[in-house]
Amino acid sequence: MKIETKYHGEIELNEKDIWHFEKGIPGFEDEKQFTVLSFEGNEVFFVLQSVNTPSLGFIISNPFSFFKEYEIKLDDAVTHALALEKPEDSMVNVILTVREPFNESTANLQAPLVFNLENKKAKQIILNDYSRKQPVAAAATKE
Repeated sequence: MKIETKYHGEIELNEKDIWHFEKGIPGFEDEKQFTVLSFEGNEVFFVLQSVNTPSLGFIISNPFSFFKEYEIKLDDAVTHALALEKPEDSMVNVILTVREPFNESTANLQAPLVFNLENKKAKQIILNDYSRKQPVAAAATKE
């Protein structure tokens, strides 16, 4: 199928590349299908693109790229909802708010996106131990 996207124009999308968010994403409960698109020449940032709404695309990234001490513990409700059997079957990303200049960009560590690589189910979860607006630049300078 062809879809229009926020950052990549019209693309061809295979069904196997669609992630299913059973309950949508908080604030976007009607959006249940997304795909993850990469940027050419970039392996750090991706777009979580709605399959149905071309203007809805979130910049996401692996939080462990920036925040080495970041930890999440999935409770039974999440692992059950995603039918997640092993940690290695999962992928975690966080939504970034990208600002200009980039050092003012933040990551939402409080609400990571958890993906089950085996069945293409995904869910945004809420953690109480982290900030919704964690500066990315601060993490990059810690190394």
